[in-house]
Formats: sequence, C-alpha cells, structure tokens
Amino acid sequence: REGLRGEYGMRVGKVLQNGRAMEDMSLSDYVCSYTAAAADARMAGSTLPVMSTAGSGNQGITASLPVAAAARKLGCDEERMLRAQALSQLITIHIKSHIGKLSPLCGCAIAASVGSSAGIVFLMGGGLTEILYAIQNMIADISGLICDGAKSSCALKIASSLASAIQCAKLAMAGVGATKLDGIIAENPESSILNLANLGAAGMEPADQVILNMMITK
Repeated sequence: REGLRGEYGMRVGKVLQNGRAMEDMSLSDYVCSYTAAAADARMAGSTLPVMSTAGSGNQGITASLPVAAAARKLGCDEERMLRAQALSQLITIHIKSHIGKLSPLCGCAIAASVGSSAGIVFLMGGGLTEILYAIQNMIADISGLICDGAKSSCALKIASSLASAIQCAKLAMAGVGATKLDGIIAENPESSILNLANLGAAGMEPADQVILNMMITK
C-alpha cells in the first residue's frame, strides 16, 4: 500500500495499477502491481519492515505478497491463503538451498516467483500434479533472468517474473506442463531444479564476472 501511495523508485506497481480498483484489474495486473509496489518502496528507501525469505527481502516480498494478492482477488479464505503461503515459502527456500544465497541468477525470478506460481495454483484449486506442472513451466520460462545488484529496477524483474507465474499457473491448471523435451527441463521438477542450480553455479560463472565488470566500470 505504501508503494502504491508514494512516488517510489520507478513506480512500477503504481503505473501498473493506474488508479484502478481491484475488481477492475485482471489477476495478473493485480498481483504484479501489488507486489512490484512493495519492491518499489523497499528499494527506494522505505523504512517499513519486510519479511525476508532465504536471506533476501525482495525474495520475501515475491514469495508472499503475490499469494496474498491472488487470494484476495480470487476470494479465498484465510486458511487456504495461509496454506498457499506455506507452499510458496517452502518451494522458494528449497530452490534457494540448491542455488545458494548469492547467484548471477535473480532469486526473485528463479526461486520466489516459482514458489508463488505453485501457491497460486493451490489457490486456484490445483493439486500436486498441477503444482509440479507450474514448477516445470516456470523453470522452462524465466530460468535465465540475471541478478545485477539491488536497485530500483528490481521491481521490474519482480513484475515480469510474476506475470510469468500467473501464466504458468494457468497453463498448469489447463493440464499443460513443460517436459524433458523442453531444453533444460528434466523428467521431474526436482531434477529440473538441479539443472537450474547447475546453470547458476557453473554455466553463469563467467557471466557473473562480466556483469560485475559492467557495473563497476560505468
């Protein structure tokens, strides 16, 4: 709410909301604007507290607020929302345990938004099969999003990854899931997560130095 009221950072959440009430917004627009607004405020220096997840405030925002926003938009009760929150947090923490706290991959995109997508599937009435589809879909979609430091444009990455989270959740609910024929996706989500971790640790190691050099030589 603070991010939507103020003029923080790039105003990603506020611009996406564009003064509309919740009932006038799509699920994707509402979730993206509500969550990006929190990142706008945090990255622009708001002193309000946030809950961190796996060592990051932005990951905490991205793993929790989308589920809360989606539950509100979908009219879910508190118990269902809390169960979806637990699912989102556990998946985020599990993925981060493989990738590590610091990575050239954006933790909000490739961990927290994956958790959120699974949580949103649960809110939509999906079961284990649909949750697994959502995880596979997310890894197939945004696994290459880089981390180039903490700054105002993190809200952009969060909004983009959550738009993907909603899309992948809808695909999962339609019975669509990426398979081992799709790039780095393996036979099951657990193996896909290991591939994702390998991409971040081994595949992106040279990119990490390139990104750092670009940042410090501007």
